[in-house]
Order: sequence, then structure tokens, then C-alpha cells
Amino acid sequence: MLEKIEKIAHEACQQVGVALYDVQIKNASKGKIVLIYVTKIDGVTVAECQRVSRVMNMELDTEDIIPGRYFLEVSSPGLERELKLKKHYVSAINEKVKLTYSKQDKNVHIMGTLKEVLPKHIKVVTLTEELIIPFSDIKKAKTYFEFKKTRK
Repeated sequence: MLEKIEKIAHEACQQVGVALYDVQIKNASKGKIVLIYVTKIDGVTVAECQRVSRVMNMELDTEDIIPGRYFLEVSSPGLERELKLKKHYVSAINEKVKLTYSKQDKNVHIMGTLKEVLPKHIKVVTLTEELIIPFSDIKKAKTYFEFKKTRK
């Protein structure tokens, strides 16, 4: 089911001119919630999310992929977003990231700037060091937004 929904979401995104970031399906008491996250370089608009939703709703209803009741939500992944796939990391180059990774059987938590994405690892620069972290060691990763304090 997830693969079919991803295919439909990808095609809907192509029609609208945005890129598919992620698809999630969650169970709720009133049915399934299908979450579609879309992105583009200068950010997505509400109108683009609505267009993706309309295209997807028509296709999902026609193909009857999801048994029972479901709710479709289409949005941007936001400023702080999970990094799961390699393409997510690539889209976050030069952004601030929070990572949890395994090093010698211990979890290490860092914050830094993602500088490079290579086939098997990433390069993150913190305030004190430059780290090379294999994808296989990463347990959790997300971008984060730092609010700047302004003086009055």
C-alpha cells in the first residue's frame, strides 16, 4: 500500500511542480492518516499543497488503495524536519542539524552544520571539530532552526 501511495504522490508532485519529500501513514481511531510532505527550493505554497491533495484524492479514490476511511494531509516538511533518506541530507547541505549516532557502542548527540554528503557518510562541522559520520552509525537526524535574539 505504501509503495502505491508513494507512486501516486510522486506523480501528483510532478504535475504540480514540487518534489515529494516523504510519505507517512499513521493509524488513528477514525481511520488512517496519510501524510504527504512536499518541498521545493523556494518553499511550497498552500495552493501547491492543495493542488497535490486534489490530484491525490482523485487517484486514491479511483484506485481504492486504502481500505476504510482515511484522511489525506499535504504539507511542507517544515523548518525542522527529519532526515531519513540520502536525498533529505543532500537537501539540507549548509543547514544546521542535530544528530544522534553510535560511536563505540555509545550514543553521541551533536549539533552542527551539514557540509557534505558522500555515498557512505556525511561531514558535519561543529563549533570545535569536523566529523565524518557513516550513514550506518546515524540513529536520528533532523534539521533545526536557531532563533536569533534581537536586542531592543
